[in-house]
Amino acid sequence: MRGFTQREDHVMKALHSPMAGTVWKVVVKPGDTLAAGDVAVLLESMKMEIPVEVESSGTVEEVLVAEGQVVDEGVVVLTYR
Repeated sequence: MRGFTQREDHVMKALHSPMAGTVWKVVVKPGDTLAAGDVAVLLESMKMEIPVEVESSGTVEEVLVAEGQVVDEGVVVLTYR
């Protein structure tokens, strides 16, 4: 569409679990501001703590997992804009 520009802050982004594991801690909540590289969720897998970081800045829209929940690789753990 000519003359149309898409503002990045209106694009919904999703953070995915990089591996199967248990959600050990949810660090953020809806409305929190994120910077690229911020840890949003901590997973526990094979007795190791795995930080799950966002790739770009934004604001948390919805957290889709709870502490203690078992997740598979690729599961969306939160959405942000």
